[in-house]
Amino acid sequence: MQIIIVGCGKVGKTLAEQLQEEANVDLTLIDISAESMQSVSENVDALMIEGNGASINTLREAGIDKADLLIAVTGSDELNLLCCLIAQKSGHCHTIARVRNPVYFHEVEFIRERLGLTMIINPELSAAQEISRLLRLPSAIKIDTFARRRIELLKFKVLPEFELNGLSVSELADRFHLDILVCGIENKDEVIIPGGNSLIHDGDMVSILATPENTSAFFRKIGLKARQVKNTLIVGGGTIAIYLAQELLAMNIDVKIIESNEKRCEMLSDLLPEATVIHGDGTNHRLLMEEGLALTESFIPMTDVDEENIFLSLYAKTRTKAKLIAKVNRMDSNEIIDSLDIGSVVYPKYVTADRILTYVRAMRNSYGSNVETLYHIMDGKAEALEFQIREESPALNKPLSTLKLKSNLLVGCLNRGGKIRIPRGQDSLKLGDTVVIVTTHRGLHDINDILA
Repeated sequence: MQIIIVGCGKVGKTLAEQLQEEANVDLTLIDISAESMQSVSENVDALMIEGNGASINTLREAGIDKADLLIAVTGSDELNLLCCLIAQKSGHCHTIARVRNPVYFHEVEFIRERLGLTMIINPELSAAQEISRLLRLPSAIKIDTFARRRIELLKFKVLPEFELNGLSVSELADRFHLDILVCGIENKDEVIIPGGNSLIHDGDMVSILATPENTSAFFRKIGLKARQVKNTLIVGGGTIAIYLAQELLAMNIDVKIIESNEKRCEMLSDLLPEATVIHGDGTNHRLLMEEGLALTESFIPMTDVDEENIFLSLYAKTRTKAKLIAKVNRMDSNEIIDSLDIGSVVYPKYVTADRILTYVRAMRNSYGSNVETLYHIMDGKAEALEFQIREESPALNKPLSTLKLKSNLLVGCLNRGGKIRIPRGQDSLKLGDTVVIVTTHRGLHDINDILA
C-alpha cells in the first residue's frame, strides 16, 4: 500500500511512526522544511521529499499516480485541502485532510463532499470530545467508545477502599452481577489481557468493557463518582479549549478559562458568551486559587507547553480534589508521566493517528469485515478494534469456546441488531454483527485475524 504524508509536524511524525508498524506499507513524506524531515524518527523507513505538497511536480516525484492514500497534515487547513484536491486531479488515491479551525466547524461535511475527500480529521475536536467524556464520568482515567457510544472501554486505578485486592476476574463478575468484561490489567511489571483466573491488585490499572449504564453502575458499586462534574477551570484558550468549552456548555457544565493573551480573551468572549473568560497568567498559583482552584470539580491545563501542563497538574493535586486532565503533545515521556499519577492525560495527535489507522486497515481488509474503530490502549501496548462482519468467515457460527483464538486476545463485546452483550463461551459470531476485539497483537485487519 502506497501512502503519502504531507507535513512532518507533530501529527505527521506520529502517523509515520504508527503506519511504519503496519505490514506492506510504503511511506513517502513531504515537507517544505528539510529540518522537519530530519527530526522524523530513524526507525521510520520512508522516502523523504523536500517540497510543497500542493505542487503537482512534488506530488509526481512522490509517486501520486500510484499512491493509494494521501494524508495532508500541514499546519495550514487551506494548504491541506489544496494538497488533497490536486492529488485527486492528478491521481486516483483516497485523500484525508486535517482541518482544525473552528471557523470551518459547521462546514466540514459540505467541504468533504464538494471536494470529494475521503475524510476530514480534526485533532483538537477529537481531543475535546475525549476530555468531555472523562468529565461525564470523572473517576475514569481514560474512556474510549464503540458502536456509536453504546459501548465504553474505561480504565481506572484500583484503590484499597474498593476492596478488589486479590479478586480474580471471574470473581469480580460474580460479585457485582453486571455485564462487564475486564479486558486489561496494567501494573509496574506487565500489561496483560486477562483470563478468568487473573488476579486484580491494589494499584493496578484495570480496563473494563461494557455499556455506559453498566460502567456507571459498576463505578457506583465500588464507591467511585458516577456523575458528571458541575464546573471546570481551563488554563489556556487555544483551539482545543474552544471546542471543549462548546461541548461542556452543551452539557450544562460551568466553564471558566484563563488566557494570558488579551486579544485571544476578547475572541474567546465573543465565541463563548456563556463561559467566564479571565485575562491572566494561568501558571500563577495565586491567580489559580483566586479563581477557585480549591473548589472546582475539574481542572484542565492546556497550554502549548507540556511541562507547564504537567507541573500545573502536580500543583493542583496538592490543592484540590478536582478531576485533573492534562494535555500533552509528546509521547516520549509517558512512563515518567504515568509515575506522577496526575490523573488523565490526553494526547491529541494519537487520537488522530488511531482514526487514520482505522481507515487504512479498513481499506486493506480481505474478508469483508471492516475495521470500524481502533484505539491504542494501555499506553500503546495493546489495541481495541471494532469489526463489522459483512461476509461469511471461518470465525462465524461456532461457539467461541471452540474457536482457536490467538493468545492475548479477547472477544469483548457483541452488537447484534443494536443489542449489546458481553459474549460468553457458548456465544458465536454471526454475519451482520459488530464485535470489539482487545489484543496485544498488532495489525489485525479483518475478523479472521483473531484465529491462531
